[in-house]
Amino acid sequence: MPLPAPQPRTHLHTRQVVYRGYHREDGLWDIEAELTDTKTYALERTERGKMPPGTPVHGMAIRATVDDHLKIQAIATSMDHTPFDECQQGHDPMQRMVGATMGPGWRQAIERALGNSKGCTHLRELLFNMATAAYQTIPGYRHHLRRQAGLPEPQLEKPPYHVGRCIAWDVDGAVVQRHYPQFAGWQPLKRKS
Repeated sequence: MPLPAPQPRTHLHTRQVVYRGYHREDGLWDIEAELTDTKTYALERTERGKMPPGTPVHGMAIRATVDDHLKIQAIATSMDHTPFDECQQGHDPMQRMVGATMGPGWRQAIERALGNSKGCTHLRELLFNMATAAYQTIPGYRHHLRRQAGLPEPQLEKPPYHVGRCIAWDVDGAVVQRHYPQFAGWQPLKRKS
């Protein structure tokens, strides 16, 4: 269902963000993210001079190589278009993310390593959703490979991470009942104080 019809307006800015997941021949996974900002009007910047409409203000990319447990093994960045030459200083701090795991605490790990002026805001924003792209890429493809090989599904002792973290995946909802009936109404064990 489309959005309701807008009021009369003028298009000024476009931010395009794309995530892609790849399975490498060496068994690792590459998760890539790209961000491009453009304006529909000409800009004049001290650092870059005249910029015709459609010239990228930001053009950045990240490749995170992860293992099966979503632990970052390597990270590479590209910053082809930045508003300031100083933005290029954002490459090296990204190496602090090597060894971090995309999972619970991911956003806090990003903030600790790259928050505030320790890193590039736009690269940091791309990193936030790389975990979701990795999760969309890796478990689903592993499931696909198991089905192709005729292997049974693993027996889960606890719900997958996404169960209970979305309105559709509510532990008391119909989707969990259909896909993971063993976890319908599931409650995590409370730790003793």
